[in-house]
Amino acid sequence: MKEIIKQITDFLNYRIPLGGKDIDVTLKTILLLIISLVIVRFLLKYLKKLAKSKLEQEDKNKFNTIFSFTSWLAYVIVFSIALSSAGVNLSAVLVASSALLIGIGLALQTFFQDIISGVFIIVDKSVHVGDIIELDDKVGRVEEIKLRTTRAVTIDNKVLVIPNHKYLSNSLYNWTQNGTTTRENVTVGVAYGSDVALVKKLLLQAANEHPKVYQHPAPMVLFENFGDSSLDFKLIFTLNDSFQALIPKSDIRFRIDELFREHNVSIPFPQRDIHIIEKNK
Repeated sequence: MKEIIKQITDFLNYRIPLGGKDIDVTLKTILLLIISLVIVRFLLKYLKKLAKSKLEQEDKNKFNTIFSFTSWLAYVIVFSIALSSAGVNLSAVLVASSALLIGIGLALQTFFQDIISGVFIIVDKSVHVGDIIELDDKVGRVEEIKLRTTRAVTIDNKVLVIPNHKYLSNSLYNWTQNGTTTRENVTVGVAYGSDVALVKKLLLQAANEHPKVYQHPAPMVLFENFGDSSLDFKLIFTLNDSFQALIPKSDIRFRIDELFREHNVSIPFPQRDIHIIEKNK
């Protein structure tokens, strides 16, 4: 019996060199490492189930993303502690692989920026699924927020994959953070001498006739400026779906053109007066 125990002990203490005099592991260390990782896996699974049972559905999705990052850190910490407890010289391992680690660190710099940014986005709730965002002159509806990237769909149904670090390095416009309704506008210029009261009436009529324009707050018209060749007006109105705003705005422009033609209100084209001065020879 003692002989069997001795053989098992010798087998478990068998050292596997990893390169260098101070860098080796035993089979016992590998077994301890596997057991530790299995235990951590079951503990994390239990904690995840316990935490999710007390969260709302929207918070569950955010929790899954953060928990995956936390789990990864937990595995790294347990892996390091298990090796250190088993007597593995981690300092020697780090020194031997320092050049490799530096190369990996530089290559994964942006990767970790994306992950940290993803955690910030989820924690501070600056962006939610369903929000309409504008980033780098691109507009999309957020469909999914992951730890490294955010997936959005543009108005022409193209998928926009945004690295999360761009949220920290670029200005982000969240069109719907204050609610689903947004104020939109259409600008138009009319010829000098036009009846401005009639222009205001026709612009409001074009907005009020559209079924997607809200009546509260009511549409309004601003007389913006005396332009170089036109009197400039801005028609302001409220929509419930700014993601599809291009279509109602186009409809309103068609209606404005129709109403202006019916009431002989002209939209001028840019023009310049040229004065030629002849000098007496």
